Amino acid sequence: MLYTLNNGMQLVYEYMPNVKSVSVGIWVRAGSMYEKKSESGISHFIEHMLFKGTQKRSAKRIAEEIDSVGGQINAYTARECTCYYSRTLGESLELLIDILSDMYYNSLFSESDINLERKVIIEEINMYEDSPEDLVLDRLEENMWKDNPLGFSISGTRESVFGITRENIIDYYKRRYTPENTVISVAGCFDEKELISLCEKYFGEGQKGEDFVCNAPVFNSGKWEIQKDIEQTHIAIGYEAYDLSSDKIYALSVMNNIFGGSMSSRLFQSVRENHGLCYSIYSYTGVFPTAGMLGIYTGVSPEEAEKTLEMIDEETNLLLKNGVRDEELKRVCNQMKCSVLMARESVSARMSENGKSQLLLGRIRTDDEITKIIDSLKKDDIMKVAEDVFNSDKKAVYIIRGD
Repeated sequence: MLYTLNNGMQLVYEYMPNVKSVSVGIWVRAGSMYEKKSESGISHFIEHMLFKGTQKRSAKRIAEEIDSVGGQINAYTARECTCYYSRTLGESLELLIDILSDMYYNSLFSESDINLERKVIIEEINMYEDSPEDLVLDRLEENMWKDNPLGFSISGTRESVFGITRENIIDYYKRRYTPENTVISVAGCFDEKELISLCEKYFGEGQKGEDFVCNAPVFNSGKWEIQKDIEQTHIAIGYEAYDLSSDKIYALSVMNNIFGGSMSSRLFQSVRENHGLCYSIYSYTGVFPTAGMLGIYTGVSPEEAEKTLEMIDEETNLLLKNGVRDEELKRVCNQMKCSVLMARESVSARMSENGKSQLLLGRIRTDDEITKIIDSLKKDDIMKVAEDVFNSDKKAVYIIRGD
């Protein structure tokens, strides 16, 4: 169900019978794709700061109040959004909404906390840079979508994080944390009238922010390499695909799962199981409001890197030449439908799916709608997507070579 608050903020909610818990998420259209280069990482910085205390709650008190009702609270920042989410028993719904709204509207952003959290974020950046898998995937997208915010690191760089001031934070917060950029998503055990009343009470204020236009990035093909003192060579490959508005994203998801998105996929079976070249290899999709990609990652011994690249190319060529087998299509479609339907049993999954869909698409795709789309897919649909992705000259490769 969808309800629009008096200030224009949207509330999407789903009552789930036979559960005792409730999950509440605050979805904000604030992420790295909305940032200027000089403020790279500011969305993620603000996510951290909302947990540092408000006018009436310290950071410790926020944690203690959630713990006192056996609840959980957390957040994450992505390229296209930031989400603050919490879960507890339905009887404590008002407390969750009270705390989340207090964080959303009344965070202090004190200078001392900003300086302290800056150190934490720098350590987070250091942690990712010490993880070759995270680093190679981040660098791939940075080069693939060069000079476009979609290619900016979500955490920012050391230089940009050091340069972010309290004034920058307040300015960006006022621009993005507004009713038209925010969706409240609730799933689980609650009373509908009480929920609407609580959201009007705690989230009924706010004013219009900026009208930010996200330009679609130009896909930069190429190959980039760096050397690092590590044992393995890490490889990331990106192909241009479809943005969030495309009607081909489900066919893309099916193709991805057949090609490299699961343990039964062609890539995994060939490169790992049949040839033993790696421990981890997978493909994945990134679908955003302005662009999309299909990516591949693996980590191999340095002496096997070129052979592995050749095998990946061989698998893409075999897919284009021989097509998709009936049993593959059936298996993957059943896997995807099962995943959709099993998510119905999780209040957190339902809250997340509904909130993100409403924020980014302006509508919620029902389970029946999704399963019908999946059931309607034919081999020709999958092959059209494979040809669009793998036959294009839009291909980017980033390699971190080990010693």
